[in-house]
Amino acid sequence: MSLIERIQPDWLLPIRPQSEVLTDHDLVKQGEKILEILPRIHADERYPSAECLKLPGQLLMPGLVNCHGHAAMTLLRGFADDYSLFDWLNHHIWPIEAQVVNPDFVETGAWLAATEMVQSGTTCAADSYFFPESTVKGFARVGIRGQVTTPILKFPSPWAATEDKAIDQSLAFFEWAKDFPRLTTGFAPHAVYSVTEAGFTQVQRYAESRGIPIHLHLHESKAEVNQEIAETGDRPIARLDRLGLLTDRLQAVHMTDLTASEIDLLKTRSVRVAHCPESNQKLASGICPVEALISAGITVGLGTDGAASNNDLDLFQELRSASLLAKVQQLNPTALDAFQALEMATIKGAEFLGLDTLIGSLEPGKFADMIAVDLSDIRHQPLYHPISQLVYTATGQDVTHTWVDGSLVYKDGLHLTSDLPALRQSVNQWQRNITSLS
Repeated sequence: MSLIERIQPDWLLPIRPQSEVLTDHDLVKQGEKILEILPRIHADERYPSAECLKLPGQLLMPGLVNCHGHAAMTLLRGFADDYSLFDWLNHHIWPIEAQVVNPDFVETGAWLAATEMVQSGTTCAADSYFFPESTVKGFARVGIRGQVTTPILKFPSPWAATEDKAIDQSLAFFEWAKDFPRLTTGFAPHAVYSVTEAGFTQVQRYAESRGIPIHLHLHESKAEVNQEIAETGDRPIARLDRLGLLTDRLQAVHMTDLTASEIDLLKTRSVRVAHCPESNQKLASGICPVEALISAGITVGLGTDGAASNNDLDLFQELRSASLLAKVQQLNPTALDAFQALEMATIKGAEFLGLDTLIGSLEPGKFADMIAVDLSDIRHQPLYHPISQLVYTATGQDVTHTWVDGSLVYKDGLHLTSDLPALRQSVNQWQRNITSLS
């Protein structure tokens, strides 16, 4: 039987079922699961011999859930900055990817991204990129939980020469990935402008039969929407609805340009949305109408996007950006309050990925995916409201402990699973390779 452990923070934020911060409470876990959360005085009585981890000045909360990213692109961090979306893709990112992307590039980039994420409090990350097996291997070097989806494009990519080949390789990947317990899978057709209608139809049919999600960049910018209107007469969402893709399997990413009727349609179809505020700001793509989506009852999670367009994977910074953007967009300081922002990065992110019965909150029976955040530093003083402090002051650098499946993967500045010297050596070699080509 697994060892019973007690975690003793100064503050405990379960997210569900209680939204308030608890004091003088312990979290008790056994192996990978949470047993219970109870007042410390009762834990003393019930578990007198349990091993205790005391966390003075720290807050325990669920691990953060990153709903959208391209982990391997961490190796292109800072490679092409200050360009518009289509210029960035067509003239900088896609050309260099064609030269350098291979399985080793992807594994090293995913390893780097997963290491950065667990250090800054993310315990689960959605990813879509070429050579998905290599992403899985990179994630496994660290132990992060993930949703890895397969890229579908109508033109040749480093991974697949044709759209049909990408779909065939996706099906093989789904079978291969069944051996990884911390992993879920799905399709990731890139965008409405980069996938054929026949490709979308195949993806929808396979996703439905296998019960897996479709992860898609959608309405990322007004330019994308206008291009689709010019070419087809339809807005992208209308085209997808005609093809039958607007369902509860669709994970729609970005969504910066939406009409009121489209928001109603998304609600009716139970589509889920991932908001990537900092990437959208950097590429000047627009602002997702988060307040309107949440008010409509639509599940909205939070994503960083890839480090090539962000340039970090710190979800605490995304929390702050999301809340502040909503306030200025609505000219309303009460829009997207601190707790709503935290929900987006925890339980709503888990809902977005279909994992909310397993992770996203600290509740008995759920996996012990959780983090400790140090609020004792002088820049956190005085501390009146821990929830506000998490959103408006904290960064990923305040994270001291990260658990996935109840196992510590990061503690007090030390990575317990990721081999940093080997990682640095591999990253440095890739930097030299990429610099020699640019």
